Amino acid sequence: MATRGCPCGYRGHPLRACTCDLGEVRRYQGRISGPLLDRIDLTVHVPAPSFDDLTAPASGPTSAEVRAQIVGARAAQRRRFGPDETTTNAVMDESQLERWGALDAAGSALLKRAMDRLRLSGRAHARIRKVSRTIADLAQLERIEAAHVAEAIQLRCWEETP
Repeated sequence: MATRGCPCGYRGHPLRACTCDLGEVRRYQGRISGPLLDRIDLTVHVPAPSFDDLTAPASGPTSAEVRAQIVGARAAQRRRFGPDETTTNAVMDESQLERWGALDAAGSALLKRAMDRLRLSGRAHARIRKVSRTIADLAQLERIEAAHVAEAIQLRCWEETP
């Protein structure tokens, strides 16, 4: 799913000013219901690239490196779930989440603060734990660390109206 931040499409753009007033932005963003947004696990703001961004040499990991990381994470999930019908962290049931999505004290405290401050739902709580498990898998770690929880929370929280 992709969406713009406002009707004119320039909210947050580095070079063009948004022409929408706050009421228009709120109405526009309100078109997507809370229950639907609650079912979206990952949100990423993708700013408009500049000419230099588009023509500069690539930086960061290559597609092959990212693919290898994903293949490793999927292999860890296959080993974890074994012959179960479950194949990915995203479809773990509650008992599997308790077993393989356990958070340490720091991760649990961080998630509690996020739940309180951001008024997240029970669904969001479970999904953040599942995404945290996947982030740990991508890092090839058995234990979920607080940093994984923080990243999952950040990916969960879509941009809201200022």
